[in-house]
Amino acid sequence: MLMFLFLVVALAVVVAAVTLVVVGGGESAPLPEAAPERLDDPLPPGRPVARADVEALRFPLAVRGYRMVDVDDALDRLGAEISERDAHIAHLEAALAGARAAGAGPDKPTEEDDQ
Repeated sequence: MLMFLFLVVALAVVVAAVTLVVVGGGESAPLPEAAPERLDDPLPPGRPVARADVEALRFPLAVRGYRMVDVDDALDRLGAEISERDAHIAHLEAALAGARAAGAGPDKPTEEDDQ
């Protein structure tokens, strides 16, 4: 029985020593608070977003995945730029169709008239 009691006390001392080492040995200065990871927006504010910008986009991890605010901001920015590009493409296509219609009028010869 005395041997069993000695082993229990020795085990308690070892567990306490390991716990103190892991916790920091009773240092007086606590560990500094870790700054929360924030998205350093790699999407360029002064120019349109390119494919390389989207490929380089990495979101910091949060407790349950990614920070929804960061992902929503990036998706809103990309959606706005895609919408702007679509409007610009539609405007250019309309201008091209108008130029083609004006260029193929009755007073202008076409390729079929040359043959």
